[in-house]
Amino acid sequence: GVFSKAERAALGALLDYLCLSQAGGSPKLSPPRQVVEGAVLAVDPATRASLEIDRTLSGSRKGSLLDAIDRTVTAPGARCLAERLGRPLTDIAVINARLDAVGFFVTSADTRRICRDRLRAAGDAERALSRLLLGRGGPRDMKALSAALEEGAALASAVQGAPLSAPPLNIQRNIEALTLDDKPELAALLTDLERAVIDEPPLLARDGGFVAEGWRPELDETRGLRDESRRVVAGLQQTYAEASGVAALKVKHNNVLGYFVEVTAKNGDALMGNEAFIHRQTMANAVRFTTTELAKLEAKISSAGERALAMEIDVFNGLRDRVEAQAEPIRASSHALAELDVATALAEWSVETDACRPVIDESCRFAVEGGRHPVVEIALERSGEGRFTPNDCALDGAGGAAPRLMLVTGPNMAGKSTYLRQNALMLMLAQSGCHVPARAAHIGIADRLYSRVGAADDLARGRSTFMAEMIETAAILNQATERSFVILDEIGRGTSTFDGLSIAWSAAEHLHGVNQCRALFATHYHELTRLIDEMDGAANWSLKAREWKGELVFLHEVGPGAADRSYGIEVARRAGLPPVAIKRAQVILDRLEAEGAPAAALAELPLFAALEPAVERGPSAVEMRLADIDPDGLAPREALELLYALKSIAEKA
Repeated sequence: GVFSKAERAALGALLDYLCLSQAGGSPKLSPPRQVVEGAVLAVDPATRASLEIDRTLSGSRKGSLLDAIDRTVTAPGARCLAERLGRPLTDIAVINARLDAVGFFVTSADTRRICRDRLRAAGDAERALSRLLLGRGGPRDMKALSAALEEGAALASAVQGAPLSAPPLNIQRNIEALTLDDKPELAALLTDLERAVIDEPPLLARDGGFVAEGWRPELDETRGLRDESRRVVAGLQQTYAEASGVAALKVKHNNVLGYFVEVTAKNGDALMGNEAFIHRQTMANAVRFTTTELAKLEAKISSAGERALAMEIDVFNGLRDRVEAQAEPIRASSHALAELDVATALAEWSVETDACRPVIDESCRFAVEGGRHPVVEIALERSGEGRFTPNDCALDGAGGAAPRLMLVTGPNMAGKSTYLRQNALMLMLAQSGCHVPARAAHIGIADRLYSRVGAADDLARGRSTFMAEMIETAAILNQATERSFVILDEIGRGTSTFDGLSIAWSAAEHLHGVNQCRALFATHYHELTRLIDEMDGAANWSLKAREWKGELVFLHEVGPGAADRSYGIEVARRAGLPPVAIKRAQVILDRLEAEGAPAAALAELPLFAALEPAVERGPSAVEMRLADIDPDGLAPREALELLYALKSIAEKA
């Protein structure tokens, strides 16, 4: 290929690392493939972490998107699925080809079941091949390759013989990679691997005993000699026991003495005077001897064992050389198995969850009907807490069929963050070539995905919670394009009320007017809901809640319109704040709302001049009484009486 200087430098660094990690060995690599810039959806680390694609925020795989949709039955398939989720595509043709493969297995239940049964027995051919090419493999890796090639050929026959319409292009290509009819050398290798290696070989070639009987006649003869010699040793034990009159006599072996005769200390004297037995070692409980016959047999057995092991190693090296020569077709077969595993697994998940195939095109639309969060839905089912409430979402970067910017308001704990995340995950799933958990979906390709959800600091880099939030927000506002998809949750909550409101206000205006991207903007700053009067491409949506018999009921339904309250005190009560603190918070809230304090402050900022004016009020009774008092002229008793009087006035007010 034609690579740039920077690409060649990166390839050289990788090759140098591989040579170093393999202790100077020359790794067998496939030719490098150049990835075109913009071929994958750009997802920065902060977005990947907040959306919990393959790991949750706590670092666990359980609870991630990958864990929720993974139905693969092989290790290569699991790795392939993780790679697809980690690198969603922007090429519509490739995405639709993947969707065609998933759709084929959705409609072909019997074929899907047969494929998954075959895949379960296929093993991990990718890792086995890598170990053999690096010189670290053993007989079990050869058996794994044999099983994978055999199951792959059977799987190809099953799909080709399915009584349905012809499989799509992706599946046809995988079937061709698995078929052995046009690969005589690979077929011959498979046959020889099945014949040469026993069903349950040892882990390492140096352990021996893995070559099947009948594969090499001279090896069988050498093994026979070795095994016959061992039977002779067993016969000698009986002969020595009868000749010495010691029934407890044993012939044993260790790496120091080789073969030896062992009797108990009580019977040692009986053999000491016998010239046929040569004393070797006396221990507390036993006495050991050797004989001329044992020494000769040991040499014969050792020689036969060494020759047999050398022959087996030679067989192994010959087979490994043949595997290396067929590395590319084997690698193609293992990759085909992984892709078929992913296609059947996603089809299985799609049927389980009633997911739909999204419509993918070049537009800037994002229209989802009855969308569900794939992870939260499974968590609710497992806990028995009820079913997930589906919600629609409609955005249009062009600002035509739907708003470009959606301001999402609603009570705490009502599901705003879940709603934002589920739509971002819809985009990732669709561009990865997966079905999406919804009734219908029309998704225009995005070039970048950004998520600013949750609060977290980065103390190791000296960043506070608010600083980390601003850095991530800055990256979004500086880099998002017209084709990007952005979700923002609670921008500006980490600083003072008016600072945060100002930042959130300007960020919303920037996303709408400068970036002009599809964006979901969740906030508790209800003042922002008035932005739709100034922005043609903005709309208010909110999550609904109802008060019932003094309790707040979250409906988890998203609909048009702005929320009027956040019900934060109700959430605090549910969290377990002391009743006294809750009561005090309600008193303070009522007073602030009655006095119009936020409106009065906002009126002083030119940015918010369009808001309603502050509520005007005169001086209170306490303030008028205090204005007539001269503190220096009060006696102690008069001051105390005045304090009681002021308290009485305040209580009446």
